[in-house]
Amino acid sequence: MMYVFVICGLLLLFIGGEALVRGSVSVARKLNISELVIGLTLVGFGTSVPELVTSLQAIERGAVGISVGNVVGSNIANILLVLALAALISPILVNPQALRRDGSIMIAVTLILCAMMWFDLFSRIAGFGLVGLLIAYLAFSLMADSKPDSAAGEMHRAEGEIVETQFGLVTGILIAVAGLAGVVAGANLLVTGSVSIARSFGISETVIGLTIVAVGTSLPELATSVIAAIRKRADVAIGNIIGSNIFNILGILGITALVHPFSIRGDISTDALAGGEPVSIISSIDAGALVLSAGLLILFAFTGKRISRWEGGVLLLGYMIYMGLTFDLIPKIGLLPNV
Repeated sequence: MMYVFVICGLLLLFIGGEALVRGSVSVARKLNISELVIGLTLVGFGTSVPELVTSLQAIERGAVGISVGNVVGSNIANILLVLALAALISPILVNPQALRRDGSIMIAVTLILCAMMWFDLFSRIAGFGLVGLLIAYLAFSLMADSKPDSAAGEMHRAEGEIVETQFGLVTGILIAVAGLAGVVAGANLLVTGSVSIARSFGISETVIGLTIVAVGTSLPELATSVIAAIRKRADVAIGNIIGSNIFNILGILGITALVHPFSIRGDISTDALAGGEPVSIISSIDAGALVLSAGLLILFAFTGKRISRWEGGVLLLGYMIYMGLTFDLIPKIGLLPNV
C-alpha cells in the first residue's frame, strides 16, 4: 500500500502542479497581467508549490528529513537531472547578461542555506528573514526587468510565454483550485508513503526526501524544461530552474521555518565519530552536491555561452554519482559524515 501511496502522490503532484500553473497563468492573462510578472512569479512559484506543500506536511508530522531533504534534493535534481535532460535534448544557448543577476543570487542563497545548515539556524526569525529576502528579490527584479532593454526581463517574459493556456476566467480559477487540491492530496499521500517506506526498510527519511520526494516534486520543472527544449527554447529552461532554486530556498524553507521552526540536529541519534554530539541529517556530501551543482551550472553557462550536450552529460553523470553515494553504492572514503 505504501508504494501505491507514493505513486499516486507523485501523479497527483505532477498533474495538480501543472493544473495550478496553467490555471493561474490563464487567470493572470485574462486580468491583463504582463508576461514578465507571470514568468517571474506565477511560473517560478507555481512549479515550486509541490515542494512547498510537501515540506509543510512533512514538517507537521515531524519528518524533518523529508522536509529539508526535499528542498536540498530538488535543487540538486533541478540542475543535475532536469537541466541535464534539457541540454541533452537541445543544447542551451545562454545570454550571460540575462543570467548574471539571478545566477549570482542563486549562488548567494545556496551559500546562505549551507551556513544555516552548518549552524542549524531554522528558527522563526530565520524564516522571516528568508521570506523577506524573497520579497525583496521579487520587487527588485520586477523593477529592473521592466526596462525595455533588460535581458533578464526578456528571459522571464519567455518563461511566461512558454505556458500555453486558453481557458476563460472562471474555468482558469476552477482549474487552479483543482490543481492546488491535487497538490495537497498528492503531498499527503507522498509523505505518508515515504515515511512508511523509510521505516519499513530502515532507510533514513532524509535519503527518501533527497531522492524519491525531491525528484517527484521536481516533475513540474522537468515538464516545463523538456517542453521548452523540444520547442527549441531550452534557454527558458535554465531561467526556470534558477528561479525555482531561489524560490525553494527563500520561499519554501522560509515559509516552513515561519510556520513550524525546526532543527536538523535535535532529534537525530548521536554518532561516535562526532564525539557523541547530535549529527546533522544533511551530510557533507549533500551540501557539497548542492554547491557543486550550482557552480557547474554557472561555469558551463558563462564559459561557452551555451550548455552543450556533452556538458549535459557531465551534469547527468554527476547526478548518478551523487545517487550512488547517497545509497552507499559508491564507497565514501575520506568523506565527512555531516555538515
